[in-house]
Amino acid sequence: MTFPLARAARLPHEMTLPDFAEAAGLHPDLVERLVTLGLVEVTTFPDGALGFAVRELATVARIRRLHDELTLNYAAVGVVLDLLDRIDELEDRLARRA
Repeated sequence: MTFPLARAARLPHEMTLPDFAEAAGLHPDLVERLVTLGLVEVTTFPDGALGFAVRELATVARIRRLHDELTLNYAAVGVVLDLLDRIDELEDRLARRA
């Protein structure tokens, strides 16, 4: 299964919850759940509304692939994302040494 990504060039730097949910192809309640689980980074607008950086759309795409294709629950997705980030960091260190 593939997930469409919205073109970042056409999106504002920071998005509201409804706009982010629409761009990610998720229900806003699920986006809030991902925020609660610490899987998606969030900021707040001056009025207190949730704000999302466009780069978090890529994070949501990774979450959806892991959840849907590997049938991982969201807690397991968090662990896998942490491990993948750690692997990327270690690969970067090795590449700098070479």
